[in-house]
Amino acid sequence: MSLQSLTSCLKQTFGYDSFRPLQREIMEASLEGRDALAVLPTGAGKSLCYQLPALVRDGLTIVVSPLIALMKDQVDQLLASGVSATFLNSTLEADEARHRIDGLDRGVYQMLYVAPERLMLADFLPRLKGWNVRALAVDEAHCISEWGHDFRPEYRRLKEVRQWTGNIPILALTATA
Repeated sequence: MSLQSLTSCLKQTFGYDSFRPLQREIMEASLEGRDALAVLPTGAGKSLCYQLPALVRDGLTIVVSPLIALMKDQVDQLLASGVSATFLNSTLEADEARHRIDGLDRGVYQMLYVAPERLMLADFLPRLKGWNVRALAVDEAHCISEWGHDFRPEYRRLKEVRQWTGNIPILALTATA
């Protein structure tokens, strides 16, 4: 993936002419298959650091997000930009959740937003093998810390995703590490 291709996709999909500081380097690390931790201030464009690579690589990028409202907002914005994205969470009726899982089985999505609790379910993890997962992004990665007030133990198990997907790159992003 060339810088020109990333820049072209940035302009075409999101309407931006240039990257903010460190965005390009973070994206290139992920696209080169390396794990990365990005600690950037609020408003620095952390979401774009996993969204843009998801558009230029084949397969599915899974985004672990702790907040239902954040999932919906990001998916709505991506859909408005023409990106094939979805989320799975407790707000969905059973039929709608099945419909989205069928879409994941058919490979129609580039991005899936999911809470760590759902991702780590014993019956959910095996599905990853059939979904051509190419990257894992952990948004609000400070939730991994056991010392935080909002610790969720499933975050500590995210490394298990590699048992089902191979050695995919993992990108962790936070403003409050």
